[in-house]
Amino acid sequence: MELKKICLIGDFAVGKTSLARRFVSNIYSIDYITTIGVKVETKVVELPDNGPIKLVIWDMAGSSSISTVARNYLQGASGYLLVADGTRKQTLDSALHLKTQVDAILDSPPSFGLLNKCDLTSNWDISESFISTQPDPHYWRLSSALSGEAVENAFIDLASAMT
Repeated sequence: MELKKICLIGDFAVGKTSLARRFVSNIYSIDYITTIGVKVETKVVELPDNGPIKLVIWDMAGSSSISTVARNYLQGASGYLLVADGTRKQTLDSALHLKTQVDAILDSPPSFGLLNKCDLTSNWDISESFISTQPDPHYWRLSSALSGEAVENAFIDLASAMT
C-alpha cells in the first residue's frame, strides 16, 4: 500500500489538531491542548482513481515561521494543509508567510489552505472576497473541525493531488 506523509501547518490554536482528530477519528473535543513538537496519526483512505493509500498525518506545533526543528519535521512530506483561523486574520497572514517558507523547503508540493472555524461566521475576521481574489481561488476552503465541514474532502483532495 502506498504511504504518503501530510503535514498540518499553521499558527497556534487555528485548529490543526482538531482537524486531524476529526479526519482520523471523526471526533471533536472542546478541550484545547497545545501541540508540542509534532503529533503523528495515520488513516487509510480509498481514493476513487488510485485505490487505498495510507496517510501519515503530522500535526505540527503552531508557529508563525519555520524553525530548524520544524524544517526537519517537514522532510519527506508529500503535501501539506495550511490552516488559518477565520476568526483571527493575523493567522492568515502567518499562514501565507509559512506557505512561502514551506514551498521553498519542499519545492512546492501539493497543498490546500483551510480557513477553519467557518461555524463561527458571526466572529469572522477575514473578508468574504478573500478567496475570490486569490490567484487560485480553489486553493482555499472554508472548514470546521467542529461540524466536520470540508475536512474529509480537504484530506482526500490533497491525497489525490499527491498521487
